[in-house]
Amino acid sequence: MTPPRLARRLGTGGAVTVGLGSMVGAGVFAAFAPAARAAGTGLLAGLVIAAVVAWCNATSSARLAARYPASGGTYVYGRERLGPFWGHLAGWGFVVGKTASCAAMALTAAAYALPDADRPARTAVAVAAVLALTALNYFGVQRSVAATRVVVAAVLAVLALVVTAALVNGHTGNLAWAPGTAGPLGVLQSAGLLFFAFAGYARIATLGEEVRDPARTIPRAVPIALGIAFAVYAAVAVTVLAALGPVALAASPDPLAAAAAAAGWPWLVPLVRAGAALAALGSLLALVLGVSRTTLAMARDGHLPRTLAAVHPRHRVPHHAEVAVGATVALLVCLVDLRGAIGFSSFAVLAYYAIANASAWTLRPDEGRPPRAVPAIGLLGCLVLAVTLPLASVLAGAAVLAAGALTWLVRRGLAGRP
Repeated sequence: MTPPRLARRLGTGGAVTVGLGSMVGAGVFAAFAPAARAAGTGLLAGLVIAAVVAWCNATSSARLAARYPASGGTYVYGRERLGPFWGHLAGWGFVVGKTASCAAMALTAAAYALPDADRPARTAVAVAAVLALTALNYFGVQRSVAATRVVVAAVLAVLALVVTAALVNGHTGNLAWAPGTAGPLGVLQSAGLLFFAFAGYARIATLGEEVRDPARTIPRAVPIALGIAFAVYAAVAVTVLAALGPVALAASPDPLAAAAAAAGWPWLVPLVRAGAALAALGSLLALVLGVSRTTLAMARDGHLPRTLAAVHPRHRVPHHAEVAVGATVALLVCLVDLRGAIGFSSFAVLAYYAIANASAWTLRPDEGRPPRAVPAIGLLGCLVLAVTLPLASVLAGAAVLAAGALTWLVRRGLAGRP
């Protein structure tokens, strides 16, 4: 029997909004400080490297999504092009890594919203945010897109004010070249850290089953969203470097608020904090959308409990998967502070995109294969950025993928028993 399908309700504008909600998220408020510690002003070169790798990944993902317009993203592409094991590994890394990221985004939003509150108060706010966004997703993807559109508009307005403040103040001398302590390796590390600013375009692919005319819409929406995100990140990177300089930027826990204060606009600092909280909520909303759709696809194939493949008869969303993801994230928020312990997510996501590029390499010309250089550069870039991440992130990410491979072997062994 054909499983129930999700409703195709998203056009190009809605798909671009979902991608921007993921990319212009909490990362823009937090990613530049660790990137500056790794590379100094070399983070600008790291940003370009990250954007090139992201563009290759986006092109490969868009071509695959047009060919396989179903929920699940690289889980589906790996399964169809490379075999079930690679699909399982991609899906496992995405679901486990991004579930931890969801918890981190919820805690980040609470930290910005209540900067002076204690841990129990922040936890309560984070749990409330998770439950509210899960309920919003439950009632249809169009409501989620409408909420994301509001969040993206507000965050872009805040970022525009910060950039304007820095331009008015004009600290261009701080842009003099000042490399980090790690040299070329530091530039690659900054690229690995900044790459995840662009990883949100995957949300567009994972929503492939809910996009109208996916063969046309997805290849258009992905580069549009990626181009806007790169322009925003480049402007903000130059702004914070100009306002603070690489040394102060590297030491700042809140770079954009510090840049606003340094530019002589202290009244902007509370708005920046509010924008950061909204950005974290936007990222959380988009992440829950992506994780629940990959969970749906894996459940359809029996890699996860099949009840998670249920589709709501009225709202046409994977409601069991969404509730399960929301409950898991809320539990993690209560039990563990994951903001500083999700390095494995970075490694797992790079492995996810490496599988996407390998899958795109196998496409034939009549299947919409991109130029060979695109998946080749994307695959090589993902592998290089993954192994140049901090050692703790590499080890944790490898452990997560090894656990995924073990679950595959155990499942295959159980399935082979009489």
